[in-house]
Amino acid sequence: MTEIIKEILKNIPDNSVISYSGFEGANIVLYTNSKDFFLKNDELIRGIVNIVKKRIELRPDPSLCMDEEKTKKEIIALIPEEAKIGEIIFDPQRSIVIIESEKPGVAIGKSGEILKEIKHKTFWIPEIRRTPSIRSPIIEKIRQVLYENNDYRKKFLDKVGKRIYDNWSNSKKEMWIRATFLGAGRQVGRSCILLQTPESRIMLDCGVDVSAQEPKDAFPYLDAPEFKLDQLDAIIISHSHLDHVALVPYLYKLGFQGPCYMTEPVRDVASLLALDYISVSQKEARKVLFSSTDVKEMVKHTICLDFEEVTDITPDIRLTFYNSGHTLGSALCHLHIGNGLHNLLYTGDINYEVTNLLNPAVTRFPRLETLIIESTYGGKDDVRPTRQESEQELFNIIKETLEKGGKVLLPTLGVGRSQEIMLIIEKAIRNNLLPKVSVYLQGMVWDITAIHTAYPDFLSNIVKKEIFHNDSNPFLNEIFKRVGSKKEMDQVVEGGPCVIIATSGMMEGGPSVEYFKQLADNAKNSLILNCYQGPNTLGRKLLNGDKEIMFDSESTPLKVKMNIYHIPGFSGHSSRQQLLNYLKHVSPKPKKVILVHGESSKCLDLATAIHKQEHIETNAPKNLEAIRLR
Repeated sequence: MTEIIKEILKNIPDNSVISYSGFEGANIVLYTNSKDFFLKNDELIRGIVNIVKKRIELRPDPSLCMDEEKTKKEIIALIPEEAKIGEIIFDPQRSIVIIESEKPGVAIGKSGEILKEIKHKTFWIPEIRRTPSIRSPIIEKIRQVLYENNDYRKKFLDKVGKRIYDNWSNSKKEMWIRATFLGAGRQVGRSCILLQTPESRIMLDCGVDVSAQEPKDAFPYLDAPEFKLDQLDAIIISHSHLDHVALVPYLYKLGFQGPCYMTEPVRDVASLLALDYISVSQKEARKVLFSSTDVKEMVKHTICLDFEEVTDITPDIRLTFYNSGHTLGSALCHLHIGNGLHNLLYTGDINYEVTNLLNPAVTRFPRLETLIIESTYGGKDDVRPTRQESEQELFNIIKETLEKGGKVLLPTLGVGRSQEIMLIIEKAIRNNLLPKVSVYLQGMVWDITAIHTAYPDFLSNIVKKEIFHNDSNPFLNEIFKRVGSKKEMDQVVEGGPCVIIATSGMMEGGPSVEYFKQLADNAKNSLILNCYQGPNTLGRKLLNGDKEIMFDSESTPLKVKMNIYHIPGFSGHSSRQQLLNYLKHVSPKPKKVILVHGESSKCLDLATAIHKQEHIETNAPKNLEAIRLR
């Protein structure tokens, strides 16, 4: 691991100007005690990067940095008031100053001129973070955890880097690659794949099955003989839904101390959902698997990557995230294994369609041999209306319900679906396709929407244009009103016609169920199911036409008189045809396709269709099955 540092240092004419050299994950960091070297050697560092083909960052030694109070004054003087600076936070161990701003582009300046000026005058490295347009307590807590653990993070990232560059100069080992499916094999839920090579052990996702009736069926098979926590090098998370990420804090509770890779918005939403998972478990008197302390451990060990940022994660695996179009920050995980020997793409959940909220999944990659893809709606009967037809149906139901003096209840997934529907309704009201109506948000919908406002760069081109060019954030429209208490909820129920967006989408708890109990016996009201309904969930029962619902806390069944509708066209998952279209357009064409995250019949059905259409080898593994990829 010291070989790459030696290689770098021997290309610096005067080594004495380097006070410290180390790692931040796959990045190599050099600290200099010379002001001249720091300000005038960009070309030299670029030349060394071209030699070693790794990312190198030159920073000033902390001893060079200006006093923090003086630096704050300089920053306030240099950045225009229009940028609306929030907190200014110093990370002295890394010589970095983090500046929170409502308008990062203004704070950065044309071609980064303001940041260069701050760097030259203060000898701090400035980083700009967007202040969420809606206050986000979870983002504040996460940033606080990271700032409070700066020293730990520095040591942790250095340890990760040493592992990555272990055997950097060694010759290749004999190579094999094996994937073991610890969850989501011919089922929806508890996604978890163990990827092994002679050098590395990587986990792709680690979630729960939220609709499982028995605890033993809810979790991945972590007792499989192939899986040993003390040998695990890293975890990669595709997106923030519980069936992909909920069990990660539990792994840290068990003693895992390695890195967890995900995008920044996924980290924030996953942390919020994990804390909510604890709360729901406590309310339902279920065993709580982990605590808020374990969620903090996950945050402390998370390494966030942007889309298309390439990074080594072990000596023989390189990771790149690409947009998957499913939820905010959701990623296709591209793994370059064994110095180009094999390239694997794990899609997580994927949407190959332009939506109001997100751009469609990426189809072009440098290399690709094996594709592991979801099949949630991969069955031949999974034909759904177009998004345009679905939007029109939504408008019709809302208008008819409001005209009757009723309320519309939309149980939604807090992440993605609720924000998509918010954008659809906001656009319709703005274009006079719907009357102006109050849209009440409850559950985690408001908090997750706040996170969306912190990361507009991850949103669709349409929304980015509204925010950046028209200075109009659709999520801030006055029609959206937060419901934060039981009293406010009762006021909504007793009030006039309105739209209610509430979690959970499968109606397995949360405010959507409480609203349903109070609205179900009125034929003026409407309930619109708009996401996947797991087997045995309340949502599935209503979808199947049940008109009497028995709740554990009640002695008599609840009679359902409200109108029940199903609009599947807003899904964050690709339809069967979209999955087939994705396979048609993905480039380069994979040699093997593995189907996961779908009910058994749908996995098998889609595997057969792909084989016939693309003449590609396909496989739909069961849980605990292992496949050798190379």
